[in-house]
Amino acid sequence: MKTFLDITLVVTSVLLVLLVLLHRAKGGGLSSLFGGGVQSSAAGSTVVERNLDRLTVFTGMIWFIAIIGIGLEIKFA
Repeated sequence: MKTFLDITLVVTSVLLVLLVLLHRAKGGGLSSLFGGGVQSSAAGSTVVERNLDRLTVFTGMIWFIAIIGIGLEIKFA
């Protein structure tokens, strides 16, 4: 179980870093490298940002659960 939680923590940590870098800041961000800078319509960019937000929150929750699981395993093992 510890190995599974450790692997989950590493994978979600790397994924969170990448997802946060993909978010669009005031000046653009790395999402503009992948076509986010060219906005054909306002609705299309908000859908992409909304989905990116959801994916980031979901990944953050998995990361948080892995942290809690590792902490509980350390405390009770």
